[in-house]
Amino acid sequence: MTKEELFEQAVNAFGEDRLNDAIELYRKSLELDPNYADALHGLGMALFNAQRLDEAVATAKRLIEIDPDDPLGHTSLSMFYQAQGKIEEAEKEGNAAKILSWKQELRSSKT
Repeated sequence: MTKEELFEQAVNAFGEDRLNDAIELYRKSLELDPNYADALHGLGMALFNAQRLDEAVATAKRLIEIDPDDPLGHTSLSMFYQAQGKIEEAEKEGNAAKILSWKQELRSSKT
């Protein structure tokens, strides 16, 4: 099975609120490609919805390591930090997400 097929199954499991299945499938997808950003995004959200906040934070940090310019990674990390009560860290990541989004908008408006 390909990483994309596993990812699609994970998305379906997530949509059906089968969080443990989704987490397992996202992880299997990541075994095939540890840098698969879409699977990291999905895994982070599934872990967050399963109230596994420390794992969600670690997943978002991994995503940002791979792609520091991904606004969604910073937005997710901000949300996860907020759920942990880490307001200062959440605000920092939220601001980073805004700046990256603005930069993307500026780049796309120049083309």
